[in-house]
Amino acid sequence: MNASVENSLSEAGAAGFLHRYEGLRARLPGIGLPWLAALRDGAAEAFRAQGFPTRRVEAWKYTDLAPLTQAGFGEPLTPVESALPLPRHAAPKRVVFVDGRFSPELSDTDVPVRSLARHLPELEGRLGTLARVDDLPLVALNTALFEDGALIELAPGEDGGVIELLSVTRADRPVTSHPRHLVRLGEGAKLVLIERSWGHGESRYLHSPVFEVEVAEGAHITHARIQQEARAGLHLSTVFARVAAGGTYDSFLLHAGARLSRSEAHVALVGPKAAAHLNGAQLLGDGQHGDCTTFLDHAAPDCPSRQTVKTVLAGRSRGVFQGKIHVHQVAQRTDGYQMNQALLLSDQAEIDSKPQLEIYADDVKCSHGATVGELDEDQLFYLRARGIPAAVARSMLIEAFLQEAIDGVTEESAQAALSEAVAGWWERNAA
Repeated sequence: MNASVENSLSEAGAAGFLHRYEGLRARLPGIGLPWLAALRDGAAEAFRAQGFPTRRVEAWKYTDLAPLTQAGFGEPLTPVESALPLPRHAAPKRVVFVDGRFSPELSDTDVPVRSLARHLPELEGRLGTLARVDDLPLVALNTALFEDGALIELAPGEDGGVIELLSVTRADRPVTSHPRHLVRLGEGAKLVLIERSWGHGESRYLHSPVFEVEVAEGAHITHARIQQEARAGLHLSTVFARVAAGGTYDSFLLHAGARLSRSEAHVALVGPKAAAHLNGAQLLGDGQHGDCTTFLDHAAPDCPSRQTVKTVLAGRSRGVFQGKIHVHQVAQRTDGYQMNQALLLSDQAEIDSKPQLEIYADDVKCSHGATVGELDEDQLFYLRARGIPAAVARSMLIEAFLQEAIDGVTEESAQAALSEAVAGWWERNAA
């Protein structure tokens, strides 16, 4: 596709979403709050100025949003059926959002999660402080159009336990949802958040969530992000996290669904000895495109970061890994590690890997690398010789390839949820 056609599609797609914003503006939650109205209008103007990103934008060089800009989307259906099929619980406590809106009927009680839409008057000066709209058009679109989201605020020293945040999209017709989630951990607080995106139906849809995560001094969050959208779905998510001194943002991303998915993480380590783990895996079958893009900002001394992302590709699929580590001059004694590994199961599969280091400090230890390979035929022969069927043998080797990354998730419920999502993937996709 040439540049002029790409630009035309981007402009046409952006115009449709802007028209939707104008039609919905008076009905969006909190529009009577001057600060929020200004935030939404400013975001809409930022999106108007940028449009959807094309592959001429360096950060989008490997991911084409044509499936999004060419589609016509409507508004989600309003009623939520209590009998809506849901996956089984991944944690003792669950909150459910359907088409981007909180569903109390499907959620457990006694969970420290509130509806963002119902508490907007309290959030001036907190909502929108991390999320950038001037250079991130999808974040600008979310800021303009969000209707609801999860509000999680833990007091200093509070243990929030293990919570599953399940987002369900009813794909009975082409719809979009743009949930906005705000997570704030006080000093020394702890939380395990298992975020799952789940599609129900066969129509194309867009699920585009944005998270803003504040981690205070000494606080710790484990954030397992499990993307299991329906096969026709489009998943475009962005996480912003700011980690204070001695705090930890421990994240694991799994792409296992959607026709097109891109998950961005923008993590800033702003206090001494803050830490970030941005591990992940992508399981991509025929016709799927998965993009894992991360930006790690080391803005304080003595901060470690670790990132291992593994991608398995079958059929005519394409995987993307882009990871940038930026080390400021003040961030002496930074310890950063980044690795991307891909396993190709087809000669039609493609992986694009772009690790980057941008270092302005002298006393650092930073490294990055990338590997691409295939299944070991000797190992396959060994398993087959012991009576294990070919599909099962391949599945065992694929899961073993991924397990190293999953083992980095030390919280039991999160690790179990990730392992369950991975189990049997090849057997389901071999055909």
